[in-house]
Amino acid sequence: IAHKLTVEFDRMNLPYTIPKTSFIQTPSAESAYSPDVLLLNLDNLDNEPLFQKQSTVSQAASVPIVIEVVSSNWRDDYYNKLGDYEEMGIPEYWIADYAALGARKFIGNPKQPTIFVCELVDGEYQMTPFQGNTAISSPTFPQLNLTAQQIFNAAN
Repeated sequence: IAHKLTVEFDRMNLPYTIPKTSFIQTPSAESAYSPDVLLLNLDNLDNEPLFQKQSTVSQAASVPIVIEVVSSNWRDDYYNKLGDYEEMGIPEYWIADYAALGARKFIGNPKQPTIFVCELVDGEYQMTPFQGNTAISSPTFPQLNLTAQQIFNAAN
């Protein structure tokens, strides 16, 4: 995912990067999250007091997209982080559930590997699921040419 996004923001000449290690401090989280993929807007880092010393951002303007890969603690990604990122105002949040660990109410029955693109609309995330060879629709990268299956194949 990180590679595909890097190609896209380079192509669009956007001031973004994906750091190896960085953290997001949300308003209600007791500690900072270390997301699997964090797309940083370099133009806003001067406004981030914790970034230089702690690689931590706390403003939505610094985070065009955040991506979490679901693991056995799937509730964190579907509930806690979703709520915290939504409250912070991050415009786009992806949940990559490659092993179909989430609840059936999210990923269907039978469970299927799913990528959710959560778009912030009027302060709330609208979750759109993508499975198989359906093209992923990203508000940040409308010309992104990527399917859920391509991501899952690359992960194996």
